[in-house]
Amino acid sequence: MSWRDYLVALVIMAIWGFNFVVIKFGVGEVPPLMLAALRFLIVLVPAIFFVRPPCAAVWIVAGYGVAIAVMQFGFMFSAISLGMPAGLSSLVVQSQSFFTILAAWLIMGERPGRQQMLGALVAFAGIAVIASQRAGSAALGPFLMVVAAAVSGGFGNVLGKLAGRVDMLAFTLWSSLAAPLPLLALSWWFEGPEAYGAVLRGGFGLAASLIYLAYLGTLFGYTLWARLLSRHRAAEVAPFSLLVPVFGMASAHLVFDENISAVEWMGAGLVLAGLSWNIFGPRVLARIGR
Repeated sequence: MSWRDYLVALVIMAIWGFNFVVIKFGVGEVPPLMLAALRFLIVLVPAIFFVRPPCAAVWIVAGYGVAIAVMQFGFMFSAISLGMPAGLSSLVVQSQSFFTILAAWLIMGERPGRQQMLGALVAFAGIAVIASQRAGSAALGPFLMVVAAAVSGGFGNVLGKLAGRVDMLAFTLWSSLAAPLPLLALSWWFEGPEAYGAVLRGGFGLAASLIYLAYLGTLFGYTLWARLLSRHRAAEVAPFSLLVPVFGMASAHLVFDENISAVEWMGAGLVLAGLSWNIFGPRVLARIGR
């Protein structure tokens, strides 16, 4: 990778890490399910009129949209709205990497290797440590919502894998068609008509949040990420995803002064260690075995 590509990768990770701060701003303006619905409406219009549908089965595209856009982001936005720290959310949701491995095993028969199992065990131990810190308080519910978001993301990733080699921008864009109506219906059911009134009252903060989430976080971020993946080996590009929670936790601390307890830092360290081993472990062992 050239230094320009390294810089592009860092910019994408910074954008995706700061997403969690923007989500916290957004759910302060409108209820979370309504915010998610508006995000994907803005993603769709007008971009969908200029991007051809991906070469993938309709059920895969729609299923991906439900898993990622409706379930993952619905749970994530709701958790942050209910008080889950934005920085900690950016870390816990990365466990979707291991739920992806589990889903691929259950759905596609891809048996995970020993290194992947070890990384998963370490990361899940970290999640258990964080959960133990939040058990017995109101904070456990939002934490479990983020875990549910990670599970949804894992199954969505497997659907993306079943789609094969497709234009990821087109795939992401057209899968978003499955999101607005279910999210609007869920918003009406759980958040009531007041959610629609909150949209009408929304000001600059809501508009800025939606523009960031839709254009910077989704269209801009995914386009550049897909370009990097098309030009370089996945093993070179994928490790940068470890920086998302780094940027997420740092920005949440700077903007909201979010403080994480010592026990939660221990859990966070285990999650990052598990993620790192999952990416770098096989190469380390290969070098040692030479």
